[in-house]
Amino acid sequence: MFSYRHAFHAGNHADVLKHAILVHTLDYLNRKDAPYWVVDTHAGAGLYLLDSDWSSKNAEHADGVGRLWDRTDLPPILADYVARVRDYNADGRLRHYPGSPWLTLDAMRDRDRLRMFEQHPTESDVLVRNLEKRDRVSLRQATVFGADGFEGVKALLPPPTRRGMVLIDPSYEDKRDYRRTLLTVKEGLKRFATGTYVVWYPLVQRVEAGELARQLQHLQVKNWLNVTLAVKKPASDGFGLHGSGMFLVNPPYTLHDALKTAMPFLARELAQDDRAGFTLDHRAA
Repeated sequence: MFSYRHAFHAGNHADVLKHAILVHTLDYLNRKDAPYWVVDTHAGAGLYLLDSDWSSKNAEHADGVGRLWDRTDLPPILADYVARVRDYNADGRLRHYPGSPWLTLDAMRDRDRLRMFEQHPTESDVLVRNLEKRDRVSLRQATVFGADGFEGVKALLPPPTRRGMVLIDPSYEDKRDYRRTLLTVKEGLKRFATGTYVVWYPLVQRVEAGELARQLQHLQVKNWLNVTLAVKKPASDGFGLHGSGMFLVNPPYTLHDALKTAMPFLARELAQDDRAGFTLDHRAA
């Protein structure tokens, strides 16, 4: 149950897609003065050392954020994302990678709040220790729950501010996560219909993976966006991640155009073979 550790994959192609969209969505929320909450259902450790034993084992970041690191021709949404990662690498060397909680805290204003769930006991302890090393503002803004995020998010919706985002990105190591993700979005919308729901999902050769996006598209909502990035062909043995997708309910209206420019660039630059590509679909009221 607890074998997955995100440090193995920090900064890979899936993180590039997920975190570029996260940064853009947070910047959009900041356009209004009213405060907001972010609930992260699977927070991880918050910050990762890319030359640690875990991260360097497969060095997946080299084919992810590493390929964008020295580029000067990045589309705006990717340039903004890389700039946030650079804030953690003052000497210009790519050694530290901020996860979703750190990117969120960096974007937040004083009145905004972050609620993080991390059920993996070791990962949760590391998250707490990492958070304690941040500034006092972050400590006031953020709360860590060492609990199941699928269950815990229910009690936090709607947030007191009536503005906010829910980020749902489990490992899907347990195939039940696909069903639980769908139910979490459905139940969340009943409590907080105007919230932005951001779902990351893997592109793997598993029936549940393909079904999740299709089921999310059938939700009775006015606005959604679905984007996928494949970096290589599926493995012949049926295992492994060949790409990932992001599904957003109530996305920023600016996101589609930003991705329309960025995705061809990303598919080309992160390609690992000739089967790389992307899809971009949306429904707008």
